[in-house]
Amino acid sequence: MLSGMKYFVSVYRFVIAFLCLAWTSVAWTTTSYWVYFTYQSNFVLGLVMLWAAIALLIDGNQPPAWLKGVLTLYIMVTGIIATVLLPPPNPATAKYVFGIVTNLILHKVVPIMASVDFLLFDPHRRFKWHYVFSWLIYFPLYLAFILIRAALWPHSGPEPHGNPYPYGFIDLPKIGLEQLVVNCAGCVVFFIVLGLLLFLIDRILPSKPLVG
Repeated sequence: MLSGMKYFVSVYRFVIAFLCLAWTSVAWTTTSYWVYFTYQSNFVLGLVMLWAAIALLIDGNQPPAWLKGVLTLYIMVTGIIATVLLPPPNPATAKYVFGIVTNLILHKVVPIMASVDFLLFDPHRRFKWHYVFSWLIYFPLYLAFILIRAALWPHSGPEPHGNPYPYGFIDLPKIGLEQLVVNCAGCVVFFIVLGLLLFLIDRILPSKPLVG
């Protein structure tokens, strides 16, 4: 990568890291916010982008392809599901950082910036076919965490009246077990389809970054 472009990409990744870490910081004071997939995916992405930015400056080892890929997938899922399924935030109860609502940054700005980073600045043809399936491993763990936590602490959530279920489509008491299974199966299919799309894009693009 050309020297000038290297610094640009590094700064770009520092910006993503800052947005992720700053706008998830509200979860350190309101710890129930960590039940949101949004906060988990953005926080880990922030750490990995920080790693990628520093490694680029010092010519160190970049995050492995599987890790960068899975976080790109998860942050895309975060953005798409928030856009399609989730209601807009209530201004009265929404969280703000530097006067900007967290949902805007974590659901829209970061997913777009991370997708651009993957498309333009990452080397490609690194994904293995089995990543499409191994990238799924976190979703059942996340779901188990939500269900077990809700059973043990049924009034510990960030939602109104302490509802421990962060999203309506996994709210077991409200939708019932059968619908929960259907919804989760749909999520798995969505993860696979989007993961396959990422895999195909990675295989189609040239091995060297498109920019730089």
